[in-house]
Amino acid sequence: MSTVLITGANRGIGLALAQQYATEGAEVLGCCRHPTKADELKALAASSSGRVRIIPLDVADESSIASLKRTLGDQPIDILINNAGITGLSADRIEAEGYMTTMRVNALAPMLIAQTLYDNLRRSTQKKLVAITSIMGSTSSAAGGKYAYRASKAALNNGMRGLSRAWARDKILVALLNPGYVQTEMVKGQVAFISADECASGLIARIAELTPATSGVFQDYRGVKIRW
Repeated sequence: MSTVLITGANRGIGLALAQQYATEGAEVLGCCRHPTKADELKALAASSSGRVRIIPLDVADESSIASLKRTLGDQPIDILINNAGITGLSADRIEAEGYMTTMRVNALAPMLIAQTLYDNLRRSTQKKLVAITSIMGSTSSAAGGKYAYRASKAALNNGMRGLSRAWARDKILVALLNPGYVQTEMVKGQVAFISADECASGLIARIAELTPATSGVFQDYRGVKIRW
Protein backbone atom coordinates (compact mmCIF):
# COMPACT_ATOMS: atom_id res chain seq x y z
CA MET A 1 0.00 0.00 0.00
CA SER A 2 1.34 3.41 -0.96
CA THR A 3 1.33 6.27 1.53
CA VAL A 4 0.43 9.66 0.02
CA LEU A 5 0.66 12.96 1.91
CA ILE A 6 -1.28 15.88 0.41
CA THR A 7 -1.20 19.47 1.64
CA GLY A 8 -4.32 21.55 1.11
CA ALA A 9 -6.39 18.35 1.00
CA ASN A 10 -9.61 19.93 2.22
CA ARG A 11 -10.86 21.25 -1.13
CA GLY A 12 -10.31 21.57 -4.87
CA ILE A 13 -7.45 19.64 -6.42
CA GLY A 14 -6.16 18.44 -3.07
CA LEU A 15 -9.49 16.91 -2.11
CA ALA A 16 -9.90 15.30 -5.55
CA LEU A 17 -6.42 13.79 -5.23
CA ALA A 18 -7.24 12.46 -1.76
CA GLN A 19 -10.49 10.92 -3.01
CA GLN A 20 -8.89 9.21 -5.99
CA TYR A 21 -5.86 7.92 -4.14
CA ALA A 22 -8.12 6.54 -1.39
CA THR A 23 -10.26 4.81 -4.02
CA GLU A 24 -7.09 3.22 -5.39
CA GLY A 25 -6.38 1.81 -1.92
CA ALA A 26 -3.59 4.15 -0.86
CA GLU A 27 -3.12 5.39 2.68
CA VAL A 28 -3.82 9.13 2.46
CA LEU A 29 -2.51 11.70 4.91
CA GLY A 30 -4.70 14.73 4.21
CA CYS A 31 -3.27 17.95 5.63
CA CYS A 32 -5.16 21.21 6.05
CA ARG A 33 -5.21 24.28 8.30
CA HIS A 34 -8.59 23.74 9.94
CA PRO A 35 -9.56 20.03 10.11
CA THR A 36 -12.73 20.80 12.08
CA LYS A 37 -14.03 22.87 9.15
CA ALA A 38 -12.99 20.40 6.43
CA ASP A 39 -16.39 18.75 6.06
CA GLU A 40 -15.78 16.97 2.75
CA LEU A 41 -12.40 15.68 3.87
CA LYS A 42 -13.90 14.49 7.15
CA ALA A 43 -16.63 12.67 5.25
CA LEU A 44 -14.00 11.02 3.08
CA ALA A 45 -12.04 9.94 6.14
CA ALA A 46 -15.17 8.56 7.80
CA SER A 47 -16.02 6.42 4.77
CA SER A 48 -12.48 5.24 4.01
CA SER A 49 -12.17 2.38 6.48
CA GLY A 50 -9.15 4.05 8.03
CA ARG A 51 -7.30 4.74 4.78
CA VAL A 52 -7.64 8.53 5.10
CA ARG A 53 -6.15 10.36 8.06
CA ILE A 54 -6.52 14.12 8.61
CA ILE A 55 -3.55 16.03 10.02
CA PRO A 56 -3.55 19.75 10.88
CA LEU A 57 -0.98 21.78 8.96
CA ASP A 58 -0.53 25.49 8.34
CA VAL A 59 2.12 25.54 5.63
CA ALA A 60 3.00 29.17 6.40
CA ASP A 61 3.91 28.31 10.00
CA GLU A 62 7.28 26.62 10.61
CA SER A 63 6.14 25.34 14.01
CA SER A 64 3.18 23.64 12.32
CA ILE A 65 5.52 21.96 9.84
CA ALA A 66 7.69 20.79 12.74
CA SER A 67 4.57 19.44 14.46
CA LEU A 68 3.70 17.50 11.31
CA LYS A 69 7.11 15.84 11.45
CA ARG A 70 6.60 14.90 15.11
CA THR A 71 3.22 13.41 14.25
CA LEU A 72 4.65 11.33 11.42
CA GLY A 73 7.86 10.30 13.11
CA ASP A 74 9.77 7.97 10.81
CA GLN A 75 6.73 6.86 8.80
CA PRO A 76 7.72 6.36 5.15
CA ILE A 77 5.95 8.62 2.63
CA ASP A 78 5.84 7.28 -0.92
CA ILE A 79 4.34 10.38 -2.51
CA LEU A 80 4.55 13.87 -0.97
CA ILE A 81 2.30 16.31 -2.81
CA ASN A 82 2.79 20.01 -2.09
CA ASN A 83 -0.58 21.27 -3.27
CA ALA A 84 -1.53 24.04 -0.82
CA GLY A 85 -1.26 27.52 -2.29
CA ILE A 86 -2.82 30.96 -2.57
CA THR A 87 -3.55 33.18 -5.57
CA GLY A 88 -1.97 36.19 -3.93
CA LEU A 89 -2.57 39.78 -4.91
CA SER A 90 -4.79 41.49 -7.44
CA ALA A 91 -3.57 41.96 -10.98
CA ASP A 92 -2.49 45.59 -10.60
CA ARG A 93 -1.34 46.16 -7.04
CA ILE A 94 2.07 45.25 -5.61
CA GLU A 95 2.13 45.43 -1.82
CA ALA A 96 5.08 44.24 0.27
CA GLU A 97 3.39 42.22 3.00
CA GLY A 98 0.98 40.44 0.67
CA TYR A 99 3.76 39.76 -1.82
CA MET A 100 5.91 38.12 0.85
CA THR A 101 2.98 36.10 2.18
CA THR A 102 2.37 34.73 -1.31
CA MET A 103 6.05 33.84 -1.65
CA ARG A 104 6.06 32.18 1.76
CA VAL A 105 3.03 29.99 1.08
CA ASN A 106 3.66 29.10 -2.57
CA ALA A 107 7.46 28.98 -2.81
CA LEU A 108 9.07 28.64 0.61
CA ALA A 109 6.60 26.32 2.35
CA PRO A 110 6.91 23.45 -0.17
CA MET A 111 10.70 23.60 0.15
CA LEU A 112 10.55 23.57 3.95
CA ILE A 113 8.07 20.70 3.97
CA ALA A 114 10.23 18.71 1.54
CA GLN A 115 13.30 19.32 3.67
CA THR A 116 11.50 18.43 6.90
CA LEU A 117 10.08 15.19 5.47
CA TYR A 118 13.21 14.26 3.52
CA ASP A 119 13.92 11.18 5.66
CA ASN A 120 10.30 10.03 5.38
CA LEU A 121 10.59 10.19 1.60
CA ARG A 122 13.97 8.47 1.60
CA ARG A 123 12.64 5.59 3.70
CA SER A 124 9.79 4.87 1.28
CA THR A 125 9.56 2.64 -1.77
CA GLN A 126 8.46 5.17 -4.40
CA LYS A 127 10.30 8.28 -3.12
CA LYS A 128 8.26 10.84 -5.09
CA LEU A 129 8.12 14.56 -4.32
CA VAL A 130 5.44 16.53 -6.18
CA ALA A 131 4.92 20.28 -6.53
CA ILE A 132 1.61 21.52 -7.90
CA THR A 133 2.84 24.61 -9.71
CA SER A 134 1.47 26.75 -12.56
CA ILE A 135 2.24 27.74 -16.13
CA MET A 136 2.17 31.28 -14.74
CA GLY A 137 5.53 30.45 -13.20
CA SER A 138 7.03 30.14 -16.67
CA THR A 139 9.23 33.15 -17.36
CA SER A 140 8.97 32.40 -21.08
CA SER A 141 5.22 32.94 -21.03
CA ALA A 142 5.07 35.70 -18.42
CA ALA A 143 2.51 38.43 -18.94
CA GLY A 144 1.45 41.42 -16.86
CA GLY A 145 -0.44 41.15 -13.61
CA LYS A 146 -0.50 38.59 -10.78
CA TYR A 147 3.12 39.49 -10.08
CA ALA A 148 3.38 37.87 -6.66
CA TYR A 149 1.73 34.65 -7.82
CA ARG A 150 3.88 34.41 -10.94
CA ALA A 151 7.07 35.08 -8.99
CA SER A 152 6.16 32.56 -6.31
CA LYS A 153 5.56 29.77 -8.81
CA ALA A 154 8.77 30.60 -10.70
CA ALA A 155 10.66 30.38 -7.39
CA LEU A 156 8.93 27.08 -6.59
CA ASN A 157 9.92 25.68 -9.97
CA ASN A 158 13.55 26.71 -9.50
CA GLY A 159 13.74 25.26 -5.99
CA MET A 160 12.16 21.95 -6.92
CA ARG A 161 14.34 21.68 -10.01
CA GLY A 162 17.33 22.04 -7.70
CA LEU A 163 16.05 19.32 -5.36
CA SER A 164 15.56 16.99 -8.32
CA ARG A 165 19.30 17.22 -8.95
CA ALA A 166 20.53 17.26 -5.36
CA TRP A 167 18.34 14.38 -4.19
CA ALA A 168 18.86 12.17 -7.23
CA ARG A 169 21.64 10.50 -5.23
CA ASP A 170 18.91 9.13 -2.94
CA LYS A 171 16.72 8.11 -5.87
CA ILE A 172 14.09 10.72 -4.94
CA LEU A 173 12.06 11.78 -7.98
CA VAL A 174 10.59 15.27 -8.29
CA ALA A 175 7.52 16.23 -10.35
CA LEU A 176 6.68 19.83 -11.25
CA LEU A 177 3.10 19.71 -12.48
CA ASN A 178 0.84 22.44 -13.85
CA PRO A 179 -2.74 21.34 -13.14
CA GLY A 180 -4.29 23.49 -15.86
CA TYR A 181 -7.12 25.95 -15.38
CA VAL A 182 -9.26 24.03 -12.91
CA GLN A 183 -12.68 24.89 -11.54
CA THR A 184 -11.89 25.40 -7.84
CA GLU A 185 -12.58 27.98 -5.14
CA MET A 186 -9.46 29.85 -6.30
CA VAL A 187 -11.19 30.75 -9.59
CA LYS A 188 -14.74 30.94 -8.29
CA GLY A 189 -16.99 32.86 -10.65
CA GLN A 190 -14.70 32.34 -13.63
CA VAL A 191 -14.95 29.82 -16.47
CA ALA A 192 -12.36 27.08 -16.02
CA PHE A 193 -11.33 24.48 -18.59
CA ILE A 194 -11.42 21.25 -16.56
CA SER A 195 -12.89 19.83 -13.38
CA ALA A 196 -10.86 19.02 -10.28
CA ASP A 197 -11.58 15.31 -10.83
CA GLU A 198 -10.26 15.36 -14.40
CA CYS A 199 -7.21 17.27 -13.29
CA ALA A 200 -6.52 14.88 -10.39
CA SER A 201 -6.72 11.87 -12.72
CA GLY A 202 -4.13 13.43 -15.01
CA LEU A 203 -1.84 14.39 -12.14
CA ILE A 204 -2.00 10.90 -10.66
CA ALA A 205 -1.10 9.40 -14.04
CA ARG A 206 1.91 11.72 -14.37
CA ILE A 207 3.04 10.89 -10.83
CA ALA A 208 2.68 7.16 -11.49
CA GLU A 209 4.86 7.33 -14.61
CA LEU A 210 7.52 9.58 -13.03
CA THR A 211 11.04 8.33 -13.77
CA PRO A 212 14.59 9.70 -13.45
CA ALA A 213 14.20 10.96 -17.03
CA THR A 214 11.18 13.11 -16.13
CA SER A 215 12.31 14.10 -12.64
CA GLY A 216 12.66 17.88 -12.50
CA VAL A 217 10.81 18.37 -15.81
CA PHE A 218 8.16 21.13 -15.90
CA GLN A 219 5.01 19.68 -17.46
CA ASP A 220 1.24 19.84 -17.29
CA TYR A 221 -1.31 17.28 -16.11
CA ARG A 222 -1.36 15.76 -19.62
CA GLY A 223 2.41 15.27 -19.73
CA VAL A 224 3.06 18.21 -22.09
CA LYS A 225 6.37 19.92 -21.34
CA ILE A 226 6.29 23.61 -20.44
CA ARG A 227 9.07 26.13 -21.19
CA TRP A 228 10.79 27.55 -18.13
